[in-house]
Amino acid sequence: MAHPATNSAPAPWEDTKPTALLVLADGTVIEGQGIGSTGSAVAEVCFNTAITGYQEILTDPSYAGQIVTFTFPHVGNIGTNEEDVETIDMESETGVRGTVIKTDITEPSNYRASRHFDAWLKSRGIIGIAGVDTRALTALIREKGLANAVIAHAPDGDFDVDALKRQAAGWNGLVGADLAKDVTTAASFEWNETPWQWDKGYGERAEDAFHVVAIDFGVKRNILRLLAAQGCKLTVLPAIATGEEILALNPDGVFLSNGPGDPAATGTYAVDAIKAVIEAGIPLFGICLGHQMLALALGAKTEKMHQGHHGANHPVQDKTTGKVEITSMNHGFAVDGETLPAGVSETHVSLFDGSNCGLAVDGKPIFSVQYHPEASPGPQDSHYLFTRFTNLIRVKKGMEQRPE
Repeated sequence: MAHPATNSAPAPWEDTKPTALLVLADGTVIEGQGIGSTGSAVAEVCFNTAITGYQEILTDPSYAGQIVTFTFPHVGNIGTNEEDVETIDMESETGVRGTVIKTDITEPSNYRASRHFDAWLKSRGIIGIAGVDTRALTALIREKGLANAVIAHAPDGDFDVDALKRQAAGWNGLVGADLAKDVTTAASFEWNETPWQWDKGYGERAEDAFHVVAIDFGVKRNILRLLAAQGCKLTVLPAIATGEEILALNPDGVFLSNGPGDPAATGTYAVDAIKAVIEAGIPLFGICLGHQMLALALGAKTEKMHQGHHGANHPVQDKTTGKVEITSMNHGFAVDGETLPAGVSETHVSLFDGSNCGLAVDGKPIFSVQYHPEASPGPQDSHYLFTRFTNLIRVKKGMEQRPE
């Protein structure tokens, strides 16, 4: 008896000329059908294990310079909308170079859908390839590490494969790449939008309890929303903001955002500003790249990961309490926990590989985490960290703390 899979109906793109290719730096050529924008782009291929939230993932500035492979097979079936976008500029291209999916896109089936996934990809300049065995590609990345590649989409199926191979093999990759400067805001701005609520949409901040300066290395909208929900009046500054510019705003707290690229490259200009905030004794909170930047400012080192962490199901343990949180992650670099200096404690670790996922400065109102407590997409186990940050500000100001 034949295996059921051999009797399944052929996919729409089978027996047709491929209109998209994913060409890896080792010469591997993966064929499929093109979706989204046309043309080609060179980037690093990673995989994301989330089963929801593809629109938020593809608009997360932390994915600049990458091609996202979704391990979940059904991507695009609920369409897209005008609300689930994470870039500050709702219409801007995020820096993500492409996406790889398995199953052909169906017509959207969701009451919030306003646009087909394919049309949305085109509008944001994202190249896609469908019909790929994403499990096999994921296994390849797990075995060999994050891969440099070229993704190409040509409706006529005409490709210069040799040229694409040379382009993929010749790309320098993300090590040494400062991508925060490509996604950060060009000028400072104020933020007051609060999180989405059922049948209400997004709200507005009702109080100005604190003034927080957020350094934008590629910040997500939902991070700013959760800070605003804590009563924070937010001033967002570009990644290149100096210590003097930050302190001149007399903030009650400073936030270091997520973002893309090699933290050591961004640190060449950002570390001095962070050191100035540390020396001023201002409560400080960092997420993702912000966590890595804080670690560098404290004297630790960062390193490139083998396959990175990308998904909404990553278990992290709080070493101070023993509590395990299921978190959302997106990073290809990590803090080397062995290099944390005296006076800096490792607070969180990944239960997948033991890598560093959090730190705190002993006796000072300074902490950071590698994962994304704002989720979007992902579980909300870690929302309490935003209250922890504002509680540090409350202590500094002599105010009563709130329960986390």
